[in-house]
Amino acid sequence: MTGRPAQGAGPLIPRQRPASPGGPRQDYLDAFEEDDVFARRRPLSGAVSSHTSGDPYASVTERDPEPRSAAGGEDDVPPSGAPSAGRGGKGRAFTGIAAAAVTTALAIVVAGQVTDSRDEDSARSQTAAGQSARDTRDSTGRGGGRPGPSAALPEAAPLTYAQQMDRKYPLGAELTGSGRFDAVPGIDKAPGEGRKYTYRVDVEQGLGLDAALFAQAVQKTLNDRRSWAHDGARTFERIHSGEPDFVITLASPGTTAEWCAKSGLDTTIDNVSCDSASTERVMINAYRWAQGSQTYGDQMYAYRQMLINHEVGHRLGYSHVTCDKNGDLAPVMQQQTKFLEHDGIRCLPNPWPYPAQ
Repeated sequence: MTGRPAQGAGPLIPRQRPASPGGPRQDYLDAFEEDDVFARRRPLSGAVSSHTSGDPYASVTERDPEPRSAAGGEDDVPPSGAPSAGRGGKGRAFTGIAAAAVTTALAIVVAGQVTDSRDEDSARSQTAAGQSARDTRDSTGRGGGRPGPSAALPEAAPLTYAQQMDRKYPLGAELTGSGRFDAVPGIDKAPGEGRKYTYRVDVEQGLGLDAALFAQAVQKTLNDRRSWAHDGARTFERIHSGEPDFVITLASPGTTAEWCAKSGLDTTIDNVSCDSASTERVMINAYRWAQGSQTYGDQMYAYRQMLINHEVGHRLGYSHVTCDKNGDLAPVMQQQTKFLEHDGIRCLPNPWPYPAQ
C-alpha cells in the first residue's frame, strides 16, 4: 500500500490495480488505500508522521484533516482511476469497525457470564444431588434394622414360670452366706381338702436368687396331684407369720451344712440338701437349686421339683429307697442328686412320689 505524501510533494494520483481473479474486490481495497488500520505506516524519507507516536489506536481515533481548497491547485487534478471512498465514508467505516469490535467484546462478556451462571447452577444442582444421595444413604443405613438414637428398643417379653424354672443361675459351690433369713411375704391358700400342712418360706440374705420364684415353686410342687397331695390326702398352705408346721429354707452350702449338722447330718461330702429333723427347717442347698446335678443334666425344672418333694418327704416321715429293676423310675426318696445307678441297676430320673397320676 502507498503512504500519505510528505509536505511539498506532488499531487496524489491513485494507482489503478488490475483486477485479480479470486482476490479482494477493488472498491474494498481502495476504501483502505490511504489509511490501513491494520498495518503500521512507514513515513517517507524526511517526513514527520503523526503515526510515529507509538499510539496503536491513532489510526482509529484520528480525525480527517481540513478539507482541501476548492480554488484549484493540486487538488484540482481529475482522478484517472476508480473513485476512492469519500472522507466521510472512511470515518464511518472506522466507526463501524470500532462499534463491531465493542459489540463483539460485549457479546463475549455476556456469553461468559451466562456460561458462568450455568456452571454455577450446574454445580449447585450437582451439590444438591450429592447431598440428597448422601441423605438417602444415611437414611437407608439407619433404617436397615438398626434403630435410630431416639427409637426406643422393644422390651423383652418376661420369662414364663416354666422358663425360669428351667434355667441355671450363678452360685458358688463353696459359698457360705450370712446365716440370716428373710421370710417371703404373702400367703398361698391350701387348694385341697386333705390334711392341711402350713409352712413358711425363708431365703438366706445375699444369695441373689429369686425368692418369689422359689416360694411359687414350693406351693405348686407340693399341691400337684403327682406330689404328696395325691388323691386329696394332703394340702399345703404357705403362711408368712405365726407357727408353721415346718420352714422350707433356701440357704448357701455353708449355712445348709450348719443347720443339717444340728440334726447329725453331713451335707458337705456331696454338697446336698437335708431335712434337719431336730429343727423346724427343711434345708434346700442353694447351690443345687441354682446349678442342679450331673444326674439330671440340664433338666433343671424336674430336678427342682425332685429337691422339694424329696426333702419334704423326709419331713412327712419317708426314708431313703432305691429302684428295684433296671430302667424303672427312681423313687422320689432315692438320693437322685448322688446317683441313679446302684448294684448294676440303672434307674431313670423322677421328681414325683406318684408319677403315673
